[in-house]
This record gives sequence, structure tokens and C-alpha cells, in this order.
Amino acid sequence: MLKTCAAGSAGLAPFVQQALDEYLTSFSKPEAIHSACEDYRAAATIDIAHDDADPSKLQMPLMALWGKDGAIEAHFDCLALWQERAEDVQGWALPGGHYLAEQHPDKVLEAWMPFFAEALA
Repeated sequence: MLKTCAAGSAGLAPFVQQALDEYLTSFSKPEAIHSACEDYRAAATIDIAHDDADPSKLQMPLMALWGKDGAIEAHFDCLALWQERAEDVQGWALPGGHYLAEQHPDKVLEAWMPFFAEALA
């Protein structure tokens, strides 16, 4: 499992030991691996079909953050895609890849704090 975690372009650099230990503990269970794979599979297939079948847009505020060095930035217009599904969308790319919260927790919190403060006001 450690080899898999280190396979991305960032290697193990994004992970403090405590976070890495949590990932390794969680993903040592076959059902956790299965669930994660099913989540990614559904996101690329049935989730899209379900979304397409429902023309209504989400009404709650939505924030999308993605890695500037990741697949989302390279292959998609993240904001445009979410604007098709939600009325109130904001977000931007942060430095990093798939593990934003591990790579730049300060930048993630900097984005989240005012978003949630405004959403809860």
C-alpha cells in the first residue's frame, strides 16, 4: 500500500506521518479499497447519468478546489462543469495535485473558512 501512495508525482511528500498512518490503516481493509474504487467508478459513469436525468440545479453554495498540477486542471474546466449542476459555485485551483489538504492545508483552510462563515451566516 505504501508503494501505491507514493506512486503519484508528489511521492510521499504531501503526507505527515499521522496522515499517512491513517491512509495505510484505512486502506489495509479490502472493503475500503473496494469502496474507493466504486466511488471513482460511479463518478465517471452512473453519477453522470443520474445528474443528467435531473435537470434541477443545486441551490446551496458550492466550493470546488482542485490541484493545479492534477488531472482536473489538465483535463476539465472544473468551474464550468459545476456551474452546470449548481447555481452558486466558486472555486479555483490550488498548488498541488490530488492531496490538496495534505499538500497545502493552510491554503485549503484559507479558502474554506470564509466560504463556510458566509454559508452559515
